[in-house]
Amino acid sequence: MTAADASGTAGSANADADRARRAVAAVWRIESARIVATLARFTGDVGQAEDLAQEALVEALRQWPAEGVPHNPGAWLTTVAKRRAIDGWRRRERLDERYAAMARDLEQQGAEASDTFWDPETIDDDVLRLVFVSCHPVLSREAQIALTLRIVGGLTSEEIARAFLVPTATIQQRIVRAKKTLAAANVPFAVPEPAEYGERLASVLHVIYLIFNEGYLPASGGEWVRADVSAEALRLARVVAGLMPREPEAQSLVALMEFTAARFRARTAGDGSAIPLDQQDRSRWDRAQIARGQAALARADRVGRGRAAYGLQAAIAGCHAVAPTAGDTDWAQIVVLYEALGRIAPSPVVELNRAVAVAMATGPASALRLVDELVAAGRLAGYPALPAVRGELLARLGRSDEARAELETAARLTGNEREREALLAKVAKLSG
Repeated sequence: MTAADASGTAGSANADADRARRAVAAVWRIESARIVATLARFTGDVGQAEDLAQEALVEALRQWPAEGVPHNPGAWLTTVAKRRAIDGWRRRERLDERYAAMARDLEQQGAEASDTFWDPETIDDDVLRLVFVSCHPVLSREAQIALTLRIVGGLTSEEIARAFLVPTATIQQRIVRAKKTLAAANVPFAVPEPAEYGERLASVLHVIYLIFNEGYLPASGGEWVRADVSAEALRLARVVAGLMPREPEAQSLVALMEFTAARFRARTAGDGSAIPLDQQDRSRWDRAQIARGQAALARADRVGRGRAAYGLQAAIAGCHAVAPTAGDTDWAQIVVLYEALGRIAPSPVVELNRAVAVAMATGPASALRLVDELVAAGRLAGYPALPAVRGELLARLGRSDEARAELETAARLTGNEREREALLAKVAKLSG
């Protein structure tokens, strides 16, 4: 073999490995919740299920470059993980008749699972079980959120840490402790009895909301929208709302997601770049989805308890959804809704969003004062939206040099490549 042949062979191998890595990442992004949920049902241990799934990913990185990506990669990963579980049981000499029956059934399937491997009804049930287990009251609220985002949302520890502005090591420790706690408490892999829904509802809704937001604006990567992630979160929210039809916040969360997801098709250009809300082609908004959002919010209101946090956010999203043009948006009403939201669920992010609404309703000067108060308080340090909003306000006030500096800071802080491109484009426009 000549040096050129060797170089070509190495290049081909590297290309195959790169394709395999991309395939593994894509499968994990799309199928991770289903894979882990299936394994959790199989093993009865959520922590072990995720560990097995990760081991299967490592095996895929080893085999797929040489053997090619299988026809049904999600099924392949699940099959490999199940075999590893069975091997572990055998090594520990704890394989009873139940495990033996499962092993025989698995071996009959062959190395390559058929296209009918996935049972949609089972998948739905399993993912919902996984959400409820991850939000079990034996875990702290922080642990519930971190674990669910990790094993249901498929987010990395780094992505979760960026979302909550905490060190990655903190998130990793929370996830490890959560798995150990669930195992020690012998928490069953099951949807709780209806009488137990209430005590887990707030956590379940919150993590579904966070998963949806990761699809709406991913914390990292090169996509402005991950519609598949948001679609899965919306599906789960609909299921939960169906389980608890008299819980207005469950209905309100569905409404919020429907209104927001209705805009997805208009949020990106053909090249994947971001299109701001005020520049979107509203004819591309999904009117049927907006109607579903209005119906869900009406169901929440009929319960008669008044609007809580998700209800107010849904009402804000509804104001955008029904405005024929950006200029027709009822910004004064949105300001009022944010003020109410700030009293019910105070947070610096709500205050930042209120400042944006104030800027649209009354002008940038008063909004900048609100943003400067947030900066002085230091509660959103490291949050890219803060300098991004401040930069926009400064630009509208003609303070271009300060605006560029803020937008450049926001571009450095964000982990999303598309968001960075949009911010730097604004910097370039101010410099032109």
